[in-house]
Amino acid sequence: MTLDVKAAKRRLMMMAAVNAIAVLAAAAALYGYFALHLDWALAVFAGLIAVGIGAQIWFIASLRRADKGVR
Repeated sequence: MTLDVKAAKRRLMMMAAVNAIAVLAAAAALYGYFALHLDWALAVFAGLIAVGIGAQIWFIASLRRADKGVR
């Protein structure tokens, strides 16, 4: 089965949007941790990094599933 380029592009844009939001929020969390001395902001930063990595894994996994013909 061939890859649906339209669906792959939509997934790519969704992943890019999630990553952009996660990066901005993670930067804000780092600011809170270092400048404002908020200890909980470090956990928020780590969580946001995990969300960004998870979005990338989701995108790659969806490409592999689409290549096999499974949705």
